[in-house]
Amino acid sequence: MLNIADTLYRWYGERRPFALATIVGVQGSAPLPLGTSLAVDADGNVVGSISGGCVEGAVYDLCQRLLEDGGPAQRARFGYSDEDAFAVGLTCGGELDVLVLRIDPAAHPHFADALAAVVDGRPIAVAQVVDGPEDLLGRMLYVDADEATHHGDFPGALSRQLTVQAQALLYAGRTALVELGGDAMTCPERLSVLVHVHASRPRMLIFGAVDFAAALSQAGRFLGYRVTVCDARSVFATRARFPHADEVVVDWPHRYLRRTPLDARTAVCVLTHDPKFDIPVLREALALPVGYVGAMGSRRTHDHRMELLREAGVSDEQLVRLRSPIGLDLGARSPEETAISVVAEILASRTQTTGLPLSDLTGPIHAVLRPLNLEDSHMSLSQRMAQS
Repeated sequence: MLNIADTLYRWYGERRPFALATIVGVQGSAPLPLGTSLAVDADGNVVGSISGGCVEGAVYDLCQRLLEDGGPAQRARFGYSDEDAFAVGLTCGGELDVLVLRIDPAAHPHFADALAAVVDGRPIAVAQVVDGPEDLLGRMLYVDADEATHHGDFPGALSRQLTVQAQALLYAGRTALVELGGDAMTCPERLSVLVHVHASRPRMLIFGAVDFAAALSQAGRFLGYRVTVCDARSVFATRARFPHADEVVVDWPHRYLRRTPLDARTAVCVLTHDPKFDIPVLREALALPVGYVGAMGSRRTHDHRMELLREAGVSDEQLVRLRSPIGLDLGARSPEETAISVVAEILASRTQTTGLPLSDLTGPIHAVLRPLNLEDSHMSLSQRMAQS
């Protein structure tokens, strides 16, 4: 739903009721991810998409009926029909579960706060019950990044558990389904909750103000990263040389890494080729809970670097995390080709996929994200960031 927050926020300001249809389940291939929404107002205006066109007409009709009838939230499933080529369904062969509910701004005042946070670019999570008892279906709870604000019409124990789950996913920057309830403490019945996450841009930290860094900063920004280029040499680390970076920092890489905010989505790319820079910053990076650590260099450079890192006290368990030589085997030679190789490896690492050609694989082309490890979810976002 947060993909159309700007329009929904405007409709809220105009006190305009609307029906909201959201993807709450995906089986097989589907064109759009969990949490993507389409909305229809009472005048028939529509914003967003949930299928790229395959089932939009049927969902639009559901939204209009719900606006007219004012009934409870409804779930619908759309899939491909082999028996009837003209049936409503997904031509890609997958299935979508869609939740449709009527939103009245007067009855859901706190939803405006969540929408305003997205419009302002502030991190927020919206936990929405998408399967469970009818009286809870569609209910939402909103949590901000500092846990200073959370709103939702839920019993205390359930509200606290929802807040913890939403905080964990907000920290990871992931929209995901979570299962909870089924006990006397929270809710007797099992609930399926979709946590919509609007997080700040993930960070890409590039150490080494070289030509490869210029190309990588452009590729990283294109993919939505907030890119920082850092080098201790002021003559090389200039804004003119890195126009696509969000910031250019003159500092020793390891010292900057110690003091800058980062999280599990952060990608650290070390391109300096110089042990006096490489070893201290890699020692720091490999001890931090960042998502990706890669270092540029030849096989010979890599072997020597590993020896130096072991001498510096880096454990074998930490060294396993190091992607070196950096990037996928794409035959890259130029800085631009190398940048594609590096961001391809970062994407494959983030999605836990193979990086192999799709034509050599079988099964769905859109991988299902693995469940997030929430064993430390009792910590607040600010605590996690402090540990980072």
